[in-house]
Amino acid sequence: MNTKILALFLLLALSHAFAADHLWVLKQSTLTYHVSHPLHQTDGVSHAARGKGVCHEGQCDFLIAVPVKTFDSGDSNRDLHMIQVTRGAEFPMVTVRTRLPEAASTSTTVKADLEVQFAGQTAHYAQVAFELVKQGNETRISGTIPATLTDFKIDPPSLLTMPVKNEIPVRIEMTWSPQ
Repeated sequence: MNTKILALFLLLALSHAFAADHLWVLKQSTLTYHVSHPLHQTDGVSHAARGKGVCHEGQCDFLIAVPVKTFDSGDSNRDLHMIQVTRGAEFPMVTVRTRLPEAASTSTTVKADLEVQFAGQTAHYAQVAFELVKQGNETRISGTIPATLTDFKIDPPSLLTMPVKNEIPVRIEMTWSPQ
């Protein structure tokens, strides 16, 4: 009899714990990196990011991932070189992790601490500002990660012996919805 009561208690506790979780799913994304060279400017764009968020006990953990090969700069040779320089064959995904207070979803701006894994390296960015816009049950998030090549131990590629600038800011535009 005691095992039945214990089993019932565990079942109720687990069902309560899962019911308390709030899930978010990434519906749409545009990630744009910018590279600056003395002779030209280049943007690479990907719409292939996937992501999920789980909120529990007032905290939300988010994971976003995008394949390196999905970034398109409009020049296939440049894109292949970018995959080589960033070791995209060995490390094919860029991942971003963050934890936010659940109350942040009611704000119009939020500052997030980010952990970004790219090119076999992990970089941390503190207090990156993002704008939040509620549209029905969806939330649009936009902001810029101030990434640099040295954050990921990437040697700056060069054209005509002139290297690109170290700064490679990544513009994020995403639409999330509760699941």
